[in-house]
Amino acid sequence: MTARAIPGFGLSIGIALLWVSLIVLVPLLALAVKPWEMGVAGVLRSLSEERVLASLALSFGTAALAGLASLPIGLLLAYAIVRLRFPGRRILDGMVDLPFALPTGVAGIALTALFAPNGWLGAPLAAAFGWKIAFTPAGIVVALVFVALPFIVRTVEPVLRDLGRDAEEAAATLGATRPQALARVVLPALAPALVSGFGLGFARAVGEYGSVIFIAGNMPMVSEIAPLLIVIRLEQFDYAGAAAVGLAMLVLSFAVLLALSVLQRLLRRGRA
Repeated sequence: MTARAIPGFGLSIGIALLWVSLIVLVPLLALAVKPWEMGVAGVLRSLSEERVLASLALSFGTAALAGLASLPIGLLLAYAIVRLRFPGRRILDGMVDLPFALPTGVAGIALTALFAPNGWLGAPLAAAFGWKIAFTPAGIVVALVFVALPFIVRTVEPVLRDLGRDAEEAAATLGATRPQALARVVLPALAPALVSGFGLGFARAVGEYGSVIFIAGNMPMVSEIAPLLIVIRLEQFDYAGAAAVGLAMLVLSFAVLLALSVLQRLLRRGRA
């Protein structure tokens, strides 16, 4: 009844499905079909190369680390923006979206300049702790935190805003301290949003290219990410090999996001 009451519903949904098919499904289908030009043995041989395995492990490992590192930072930023009132709060709120607006290549150059051995942050860290950030896997994690953090903040922020202060105040009247109220009332309510934000940040980080290649060093077997390896294979006209790496990233990403979706559903069911 609702569908019939909306003028042009059938045409609109048809156009929407057509665009989704052209923009999403057709490229995915091409990515799934292209590697098999090499045959099953060729795909397995291509994906079992030590360099490919190292780049996939680096991309997914650093994306996971960046997502985990962004969770507490994003939670604190969201809490500060929603619950606190201080000078510069609106500026901080606007700066959270900076990675969305800043070209990734520009972000990569800026981060490299900051964390290089002679940079504003790289030099003090090297002198004080002996840490080398730029041109190492640690630099990749820093760049991926930069791109993943806004997803966590913007996912948690509306949930925290809708949560209100009633639950915390009720916990306080029952004798709970502020840390206890945060740990037992606020965090469980935010857990599904944190998982969702982690998933979005992880998905964005695992395929990141522009902000990483400048700070990574791009050393094979050390700091070479999978998207860079795909570009290298494309430049060598190895289209099937590049598609094989892309397909592996697609399957692994889907598996991780599916696991996160199941976890998010379990957390929501636990609160129901």
